[in-house]
Amino acid sequence: MLKSILITGANAGLGKECARQMALQSGVEKIYLGCRNKEKAKAAKQELEQATGKAIFEIITIDVSDLASVRAAVKSLKEPVEGLVMNAGGTGGKHFSEKTKDGVTQIFAVNLLGHVALTNELLKAKKLTKVALYAGSEAARGVKEMGMKRPALKTSSVAEFASICDGVFFGNTKDATVPYGPIKYMAALWMSSIAREYSGIRFVTMSPGATTGTEGFNTLSPLKRFVMKGMMKMMLMLGKVHKLEVGAQRFVDGLTNESYQSGVFYASQKGLTGSIGEQSKLFADLSNESFQDNAKIAIDSFIKPS
Repeated sequence: MLKSILITGANAGLGKECARQMALQSGVEKIYLGCRNKEKAKAAKQELEQATGKAIFEIITIDVSDLASVRAAVKSLKEPVEGLVMNAGGTGGKHFSEKTKDGVTQIFAVNLLGHVALTNELLKAKKLTKVALYAGSEAARGVKEMGMKRPALKTSSVAEFASICDGVFFGNTKDATVPYGPIKYMAALWMSSIAREYSGIRFVTMSPGATTGTEGFNTLSPLKRFVMKGMMKMMLMLGKVHKLEVGAQRFVDGLTNESYQSGVFYASQKGLTGSIGEQSKLFADLSNESFQDNAKIAIDSFIKPS
């Protein structure tokens, strides 16, 4: 049973729905809503209190694309949290391939670097005590049914992983969906590596699957956003995607059900919805400890001491 949880990207979509569902779990006393926009956070807090009848939500201002914001958020926590949900992400905005001051692309910063820094800071301050869940994606191992290809790395060296971090790996691509899968792949590898380092905490990568009602496409161009959202509606009718509540329930299960093992990446066994399984059985590279550690070293190299 978890008493306190911090959820990033909690003002809308999967993060908000996860907060609602967790609030209804027995024994939960505090849910920190990690949000970048204070006004949207206040609105979400009010809606969640009305929906659950519980006044257990507290806003934590955090922008995971800004490491200074991440560190300030950890310092602002008055007490440790038992659970962490790393949900914030997306396609990185119109300038997804531009580099941040930390030397990584915008899309890498918002999906992974900020969450790595957040986890590191929480662990260093002894403010994370039981379980950390990262919002993975089937794109990490490719989905033939959707035309998604698995990451095509040649060496899986630290240098090659670093080229995913800074965007060099992808050349001059204008399509934000191209780096998305490899970034999610690196995230799963990192989670497996850190799980071996901290045996007392459960680290679970859990994909919400293809889910309607998220804001993941909102930073795409208007045309791409229109096309993607239209496709999602069609796929929902065909049973190829599921509703927001189902995706968030996967997060809740990953947090509360200890049968989901530390260091393992769970997602749909086929396509983007349906039954859940270990992804390393579909893509063996996910279980390679050398690849896991190389990915972690590459990511950590972009996090400068505060």
